[in-house]
Amino acid sequence: MTQTKSPRHRGIYLLPNLFTTGAMFSGFYAITSAINERFEVAAIAIFVAMILDGLDGRVARMTNTQSEFGVQYDSLSDMVSFGVAPALVMYLWAFSSLGKLGLFAAFVHTAGGALRLARFNTQVETADKRYFQGLASPAAAAILAGFLWVCVEYEYDVDAIKFIALILTISTGLLMVSNFRYSSFKEIDFKGRVPFVATIIVVLVISFIMIQPSAVLFLGFLAYAISGPVITLVMLRRKRLQKKAK
Repeated sequence: MTQTKSPRHRGIYLLPNLFTTGAMFSGFYAITSAINERFEVAAIAIFVAMILDGLDGRVARMTNTQSEFGVQYDSLSDMVSFGVAPALVMYLWAFSSLGKLGLFAAFVHTAGGALRLARFNTQVETADKRYFQGLASPAAAAILAGFLWVCVEYEYDVDAIKFIALILTISTGLLMVSNFRYSSFKEIDFKGRVPFVATIIVVLVISFIMIQPSAVLFLGFLAYAISGPVITLVMLRRKRLQKKAK
C-alpha cells in the first residue's frame, strides 16, 4: 500500500522580513502624517524607513536567511517608502496649489523610483558592486525628506520655496534613472581594522547629526547626489586619457 506524501509548505524567514515590514510601515506612516499636516513627523518617518531598510539585508546576510521572496518584498517596500511616500508628502506640503505641475513633479519622482528599482533588480547579477547606476531610491527620498524637515524646522514660507522643492523633486526622479555612477560603499570592510582617526571622524559625524539632524542629513545626501555626476565625469576623463596614451 503506497503512502501519499503530504505537501510541503514553504515558509518565509521572519527576522529580515520584520525589518522590511517596519520600513514599509514607516513609509505608510509618513503618508498618513502628511495627510494630517504633520510634515516634520512625515520626514522623520522616511528616515526611519531608511534605517530599517538598511538593516534588513544585513540581518539576512548575518543570519543566512536570504531568499528571493525577501528580495522582491524589499523592492515593494522600497517603492512605498522611497518612491510613493516622499512624492505624496512633497505634494501635500508644497505642490497641491500648483495643480498639474505639482502632480507632474510628484509623479516624476514616483516613476523614477519604480524604474530605478526595476533596473536594479534586473542588473543585480551583472552590475559592478562598487557602484550604483543612478541615485539609489533611499538617498533620493532622504534629499526630499531632509529639505522638508529643514524648511519646517526653520519655519520657511512654503509659497516662497515651493518652486525650489519642485525642481528638487523632479531632479531626484531623473537622477534615479540616470546613468551616473554612485559609490555603493560596499568595498568598505566594516569587520576589519581601521585607523584610530577613522573612529574619531565617525564620532564627529554622529555628533553633528545629533546636534542638527535635519540640516546635516539634507546636506550630506545632497552632496552624495552631486557626487554621482562628478564620479562619472572623472571616470570618463580617465578613460579618454588612457585611450590617448595607447
